[in-house]
Amino acid sequence: MRMLVRVSIPVEAGNEAAKNGTLGSTVERILGDLKPEAAYFFADDDGQRSCSIVFDMKDTSQIPAIVEPWFLAFKAKVSLRPVMNPQDLATAGPSIGKAAQQYGK
Repeated sequence: MRMLVRVSIPVEAGNEAAKNGTLGSTVERILGDLKPEAAYFFADDDGQRSCSIVFDMKDTSQIPAIVEPWFLAFKAKVSLRPVMNPQDLATAGPSIGKAAQQYGK
């Protein structure tokens, strides 16, 4: 299942990792394990180092392996949710129409 993990690294933890030279290498190592479809990095609305990562999750038992590295390395805030690309949404079209007919009255 295509998933989106959003990570926000607290400023203090990010600064410490940047100063000791481990920020980039740790992120690279985590991404290497995750093998994402896409990864985007930005400063979030709270001014924290953040990223949004799209990847394929085969089984929910993978959740700890996906989130724990961010918690342990950076004390990060992490959210995880399923997402669709345009092709997935097109495939879902009939079920959306069926739900609209059944429950949209």
